Amino acid sequence: MTRLLMGPFNRVEGDLEVRLDVANGQVQQAWVNAPMYRGFEQILQGKHPLDALVYVPRICGICSVTQSVAAARALAAACGVTPPPNGLLLTDLMLACENAADHLSHFYLFFMPDFTREVYAQRPWHAQALQRFSTQSGAHTREAVAVRQRWLQIMGTLGGKWPHTQSIVPGGSTRSISRSERFRLGVHVAEMRSFLERVLYAAPLEQVLALSSEEALTQWHARDPVQGDLRLFLSIAQDLGLEHLGRGPDLTLSYGAFVDTGAAHAMAPGVWDGQTLQALNIAQIAEDARHAWLADDGAALPPATGLTLPQIDKPEAYTWNKAPRLNGQVLETGALARQLANGQPLIRALWQRSRGNVLSRVLARSLELAQLVLLTEHVLRSIAPEAECCVDTPLPEHADAYGLCEAARGSLGHWLSIRQGRIDNYQIIAPTSWNFSPRDRLGTPGALEAALAGAPVAAGDSSPVAVQHIVRSFDPCMVCTVH
Repeated sequence: MTRLLMGPFNRVEGDLEVRLDVANGQVQQAWVNAPMYRGFEQILQGKHPLDALVYVPRICGICSVTQSVAAARALAAACGVTPPPNGLLLTDLMLACENAADHLSHFYLFFMPDFTREVYAQRPWHAQALQRFSTQSGAHTREAVAVRQRWLQIMGTLGGKWPHTQSIVPGGSTRSISRSERFRLGVHVAEMRSFLERVLYAAPLEQVLALSSEEALTQWHARDPVQGDLRLFLSIAQDLGLEHLGRGPDLTLSYGAFVDTGAAHAMAPGVWDGQTLQALNIAQIAEDARHAWLADDGAALPPATGLTLPQIDKPEAYTWNKAPRLNGQVLETGALARQLANGQPLIRALWQRSRGNVLSRVLARSLELAQLVLLTEHVLRSIAPEAECCVDTPLPEHADAYGLCEAARGSLGHWLSIRQGRIDNYQIIAPTSWNFSPRDRLGTPGALEAALAGAPVAAGDSSPVAVQHIVRSFDPCMVCTVH
């Protein structure tokens, strides 16, 4: 038995270490460590409730809007208010914009550069990967970064800046748009659509989203296996057997997204168990801190009454991340979970054959990127320029509430308790908290820990590329994990 310690990982948001036991050329067991403590949940205690809108976006520099949305929804629930339609649409527009930017970044900056490594130099697709995805010189990577920069100008119009945009509040959005601004935002959306249809898909968005079976995907790919970056990825995945790498748990979670923009663009909530979509019982969520450097009060705690108290000398602990569980079960969250909940037929077909894996995670994210761009088009058409977009939110002296939303990486929840007009407790479960959780008190590994088991490791290889593919397929955000 050989023990490897991998970390820190490059091209990952935040700090990550993975400890591996390797034997017979493959990973036998894995332990995932989020080694940095930040303490936002402690910082918020005693603050005015609206201060959360200033603090929580700063948890992360790439998904700060999502943190704002979860906080605003928790505060809105505490206040008993519902934003006006325009406020809901503007919030959805910002959330869709950020999630799409994250998906684009994941594909071109975080995931695909691994296929330019020297270990793949003899593969028939390697020259194309180098030309398109090299970190510094890849032609398509450079173009994607430029398109992303202009895409995020939508945030500049709606919130003044990005990240840490401040226009999302419990009552809606503090920033409306005029007709001329709506037109200018539409130009950015049109540019993103053009890039995706020309470079990533080499096909119209609608055609990509119409792929409804493995046979349809195979035929679409076979027309030209290197035309468009998604087809090239499918060629790479086929050659390397990525569908057999990094199997996730048999349960996935989505809180649902964009439910206020019309049924055609909503993303359904629910727990997918492989056969049926079940309604989520929020009361079944609890965090087990047995293996975290945090006090655990002797039992898994629901987030509404959760603790975040450092205990650095705790026996058996190896991470700052707690272990979220749903009714005691491990689950996966993210674009794959959303597409399964939403009934996307191609993703469900792939799931039935091989469950979650590197291929299905990246493909689900790629399909969702097209879906998000169509969503932004729909939302822009639906916004009534200069109509009411925000209502007052009188704060209660005492309240318990939570706010849920979907980040690019999966389900995000904020749980808030107000006592005597101040924040008494604030608990956050981020998507990577679910996916990169440690073992619980029963010894059950988290989603990534289990997915790494069986990954191939060549003799003498201290940084196996297969492990990196699995880790990046989950698109971790470690700073959110250790909030």
